Amino acid sequence: MQVSLKGALAAAWIALAAGFGSPAAQAQDVAPLEAYGALPAIEFARVSPSGDRLAYVTVAGDQRALVVTQVVDGQLLTGARVGDAKVRDVEWVGEDAVLSTTSTTQSIPLFGVSKTEFFMGQMHDLSGRRMRQVFSDQTGMWPIMVGPPMIRQTPDGARLFVAGFNFTAGEVSLFGINPATGNARMLVRSDFDVETDVLSSDGVLIARSEYDERRKQWTLYIAAAGERLRLGWTTHAPLDSPALLGLGRTDGTVLVNARRPDLTGETAGEGPDGYASEEALNDLFEVDVVTGTWTRLDFDAHPSFLIHHPRSRLLIGSGRVGHEGTEYAFIDPAAGRIWSAIARAFAGRAPELVSWSDDLRSVLVMTGGSGDSGGYHLVDLDNRSSRLVGETYPALTADRVGTVRAIQYTAEDGLEIHGYLTLPPGVTDPKNLPLIVLAHGGPASRDVMGFDWWAQAMASRGYAVLQPNFRGSSGYGEAFLEAGYGEWGRKMQTDLSDGVRWLAGQGIADPARVCIVGASYGGYAALAGATIDQSAYRCAVSVAGVSDLRRMLEWEAQQGPRRDSQVVRYWNRFMGVERANDPSLETLSPARLADEAGMPIMLLHGRDDTVVPIDQSRTMASALRAAGKPHEMIELAGEDHWLSRADTRLRMLTESLRFIEAHNPPD
Repeated sequence: MQVSLKGALAAAWIALAAGFGSPAAQAQDVAPLEAYGALPAIEFARVSPSGDRLAYVTVAGDQRALVVTQVVDGQLLTGARVGDAKVRDVEWVGEDAVLSTTSTTQSIPLFGVSKTEFFMGQMHDLSGRRMRQVFSDQTGMWPIMVGPPMIRQTPDGARLFVAGFNFTAGEVSLFGINPATGNARMLVRSDFDVETDVLSSDGVLIARSEYDERRKQWTLYIAAAGERLRLGWTTHAPLDSPALLGLGRTDGTVLVNARRPDLTGETAGEGPDGYASEEALNDLFEVDVVTGTWTRLDFDAHPSFLIHHPRSRLLIGSGRVGHEGTEYAFIDPAAGRIWSAIARAFAGRAPELVSWSDDLRSVLVMTGGSGDSGGYHLVDLDNRSSRLVGETYPALTADRVGTVRAIQYTAEDGLEIHGYLTLPPGVTDPKNLPLIVLAHGGPASRDVMGFDWWAQAMASRGYAVLQPNFRGSSGYGEAFLEAGYGEWGRKMQTDLSDGVRWLAGQGIADPARVCIVGASYGGYAALAGATIDQSAYRCAVSVAGVSDLRRMLEWEAQQGPRRDSQVVRYWNRFMGVERANDPSLETLSPARLADEAGMPIMLLHGRDDTVVPIDQSRTMASALRAAGKPHEMIELAGEDHWLSRADTRLRMLTESLRFIEAHNPPD
């Protein structure tokens, strides 16, 4: 740790421990946009295996830093500058080391690698008080992680397991890394077809999944501890391929999410475009790696994610993102009782499980939503106490956070649409408000109940903000997801304007004062709202949006080893086409419909975007310019697809709200 950083780190910890000061001292009528656009004041908080230490990323002076403290007295144990690095995760590797995962956008022309998001690991050794880049000490290794890191408690102590690339040998291998020395030991060779490796509780490889793009084949390999991998199962999977999801309830089992009508006795019914229907999808199985036996796991509802024990990594529960927040269900009775008590204590605050100690007695909980801009709370079950570790947006006191309501309405064709409505702070009886429709990306994603910095920023300026989970969104069952197939720019779009009409009919929104905003697919929806389904809006703001569907498909086809990749097939299914030369793509591409644009359009796009290339926004701007249509184009230097940097995130808010207020004034 730099000596000059000590004072700032200590001050940051004091501020966190004090809850960032009293609300009365900070309150004002309208919070500055910097309060929303800044990166969270604390994020990626994790409690150590013993429950005695906390690690998190925080703001220290004008620097972001990784901080480790003692729980009992708040003593600062260590800290390291993060700067403007894009931190993606923080994990404990035993009690004396912390792994931070960061990413950077780079291209490597020498190896024919186009602009890509690379992930790197930094191992912070608390006992030796030093930081090492993962793989940096290994001859011939790129200092990048090829796949997610895994932590296991082995007979030799805690170890990090992760795949890496040896450019000298030209091969990928799975390594075990000693956090104290940084030494990496190769466990088994791998390759770029490997999707997931599963290790036993003590770090032995017992399962692996691979996907062959050429043959469209998904394969599971399994092995008893200490034995070689053998074929467990293989299936043809052009889309919706199975997934290997970690350890099962015992150390000799793994979890697979797969369609197995041969085991369930169900008929693989056909849905839209020949894809299997809801009843045959999303089955979770536990596979015995010794016998190869598959056992179906029955849940009341298909989980959004699974929960594994922090030490053994065995399955102990699941979570489902519901309309009112995250719902948890536990197989482990003790864990279930613990969470039930915590949920009661934080009722009405949308609590989420973030991290817990190995004995499950120290639990880190995240809250957020109406009147709560987000905070980490450490629950000590032995002492029957809870304390606030830190607030994610400390300047946004309760009076500056708008109420978030879960809503539902009926689309024109009768489909029920769920979503969220954020009201301006202080508004409890909304009437005839100006409205912003904020469409999520994906499109197979969803918005959730809780604090949303982007929605709250717009609400703070006097707008109601509607976030619809339109057809094709995830989290509402396969039938709802499949209802979006082929409806890109069609019913997926009118689901948004149907929400506007419903709010207007309720007297909540003024139908003459509505704009549409979105990022990624949501950016496409904003452009489609200006060119295809225009009747509901006065202006549109697209962030990293798709504008030319044919060019997008062509670009995606060039990114992988094969043009007909699973990603391309995913896009084709939602767009309702079989190939990029389908003429219907012309009628769904805003850039091809620029002459029809009926309102001012703002385009914002990061130059380092590796998901939707910036050429999509440049193409739209060029088409609007040629058509003589009012528009603005802003390129965000150094920004990726996810608005990962504070300066560009703030610029996006500032520019977009300037534009919206000019074309759709809130009063």
